[in-house]
Amino acid sequence: MRRPTGNSLLDKRSILIKIINMKNESDPAHCIATAAEVCKTLGISRDTLYAYVSRGLLRAAPHPSDRRRSLYDHRDVEMLRARKHRGRSRRAVAESTINWGEPILTSKITRIADGHYHYRGRDAVEFASRASLEDALALLAEVQPRAPVRLPADWRIPDYRLPFDRVLGMLTAEAVAGRVGDGRPRAAQLLRLAALSAAGQGGGDHPDRPMHELLARAWSNRPEAADAIRSALVLSADHELNASAYAARVAASAGASLPASLLVGVATLSGNRHGGITARCRDWVMAMAGPNPPDWRQSVTDDPAPPPGFGHPLYPDGDPRAKALLRLFPEADTWHAIAADVQALTGHHPTIDFGLALVECELGLPEGAGMAIFAVGRMAGWTAHIFEQRRTGQIIRPRAASEE
Repeated sequence: MRRPTGNSLLDKRSILIKIINMKNESDPAHCIATAAEVCKTLGISRDTLYAYVSRGLLRAAPHPSDRRRSLYDHRDVEMLRARKHRGRSRRAVAESTINWGEPILTSKITRIADGHYHYRGRDAVEFASRASLEDALALLAEVQPRAPVRLPADWRIPDYRLPFDRVLGMLTAEAVAGRVGDGRPRAAQLLRLAALSAAGQGGGDHPDRPMHELLARAWSNRPEAADAIRSALVLSADHELNASAYAARVAASAGASLPASLLVGVATLSGNRHGGITARCRDWVMAMAGPNPPDWRQSVTDDPAPPPGFGHPLYPDGDPRAKALLRLFPEADTWHAIAADVQALTGHHPTIDFGLALVECELGLPEGAGMAIFAVGRMAGWTAHIFEQRRTGQIIRPRAASEE
């Protein structure tokens, strides 16, 4: 996509810079606290402050004028202050877990900390630089598709236009098909069926080809498409206890079958506040890059919420998945410029939704391919969560707090 000219978002930079400077002068999110300020705000001792740092609850940086001292992230201080104020009763802890709260399940699959995320101890971005989705499934869910996956003889690709809808339709059909097997061979089969469904591969499977090549051959004639899709699939494979992974675990804990539990995951992903943000982000960027873009500057100034595809609570300094996908397209001037302008004006960085929309648009993939990549890739993680939850033998059944 070429950078637009004329009366567009990207030609309003001088106006944006003035607003940015005014915002940064008074925005406390850009401040860094000293040790004394942190101790006073939280009512803690220096020893407790250092314990918070060692436990990863409070990020520290060297003082620019005195290397013997440290400065502390104001956002972490505010989070700790709010948690301290909230109290630690069972009800308060339970309420705090619902919206980007504290961990509520033990998992060894993915860890998010300090602006990075790891698949079973391996840096996920580095892993995605060379691994396939088959490799991710083996690492996360311990599913080894060594032999060609056997497809059901009566299987047919669902007749829907959008790739994501075909994946949803496939899992719906498989959930009620009553096929034999509900373990790892079945998991490998279902993921392969998801890739074939998203691709719309009506000519049958090519078992010698990895899933990213199936999708690339079906969707694009660009030589770089296969590697970009491969990276996007692996970067999407898991992301800790997000809404869809939690929903899949709840279904698995209740004894639902593997395809039924995966169906719950993909249905949850379809929501416009989860995987559905990818399509919203694509449409928003297309509008901003068009010949007559709306007054984006005014809308962002009036609305405290970031545009779709920006601002991830777990990555205040930027989503590493989005960064990795942006690096794949250095010539995508419009996308890079929009990302930089939104970040400068609002302080919000692009998320993986922005990155997947970029992959879809820059490669000229079918409409909705970015969201389908999200779903197919994330099935590897859901599978891992389902098997991990089954091993606990416990049902996920929280209690409700009555409003009196």
